[in-house]
Amino acid sequence: MKRLLAIELQKIWKNKASRVLTLSYFILLTFIALIASIKIQIGNFTLHFAEMGIFNFPFIWHFNSYIAAALKFFLAIVIVSMMANEYSYGTLKQNLIDGMSKKEFILSKFLTVAAFAAVSTVFLFVMSLILGFSFSSYTELGIAFSGLEYLLAYFFKLVGFFSFCLFLGILVKRSAFAIGFLLVWAIFEGIVKGILSFRIFPDSDISEKIMQFFPLESMSNLIVEPFSRLSIIKTIGSQIGVNNLKDYGVHWYGILIVAAWTVIFMLMSYKLLKKRDL
Repeated sequence: MKRLLAIELQKIWKNKASRVLTLSYFILLTFIALIASIKIQIGNFTLHFAEMGIFNFPFIWHFNSYIAAALKFFLAIVIVSMMANEYSYGTLKQNLIDGMSKKEFILSKFLTVAAFAAVSTVFLFVMSLILGFSFSSYTELGIAFSGLEYLLAYFFKLVGFFSFCLFLGILVKRSAFAIGFLLVWAIFEGIVKGILSFRIFPDSDISEKIMQFFPLESMSNLIVEPFSRLSIIKTIGSQIGVNNLKDYGVHWYGILIVAAWTVIFMLMSYKLLKKRDL
């Protein structure tokens, strides 16, 4: 497995575009820390994000995981390009000629996907700890290390999303078309969700129960937006008579659904590669 992973990482690092995108992703993650220095003056009112509690433990795990997950498209492009380059440069055929089986080839890609997700998760963990102990009003260890389930959700969300991107890269062979297909699928899920929510089941939660089994929606459900948890948002909501009943938790069945999609995408990738004449 180490050999397979080393081969894939070498391919990515030697590709200038992939190298730049990967480094850009981790650099952008560190920019989350800059949010602490942002101050917005509105008349006599000063909005200081750090003082709003976004870096308080355990809320920081939820906030940082959500923000970091929004940047996953940088690595998604790397994953799609990684697969497209196999066809463009003929390295896929050469790997098979050199003795690598198609199963090993898919395994090497999955290991790369898992490695990207794991490194991202560790990086986010370390960065959140530093920000939390620097700005949080609560630094007791029991509080600081509660809420780590958001990092677990972040890891599974990345693995699931990257597996989807890998499948699309194998399916269409071109990175631009794969990214386009991803956007089309996201729009498709949005249309289906709108029809179910506003036309078929307007006064029920049946639409949510159905949509949770769609790939992108299931990944999105792992980490719900954290902003409405902030005390200032809750205060504004209560003043205008809006009660927030949103469930912010990370649920085992949500992780199970995403894990199932990951397995499905990898199996479909293997079946597609197995049948295709290279």
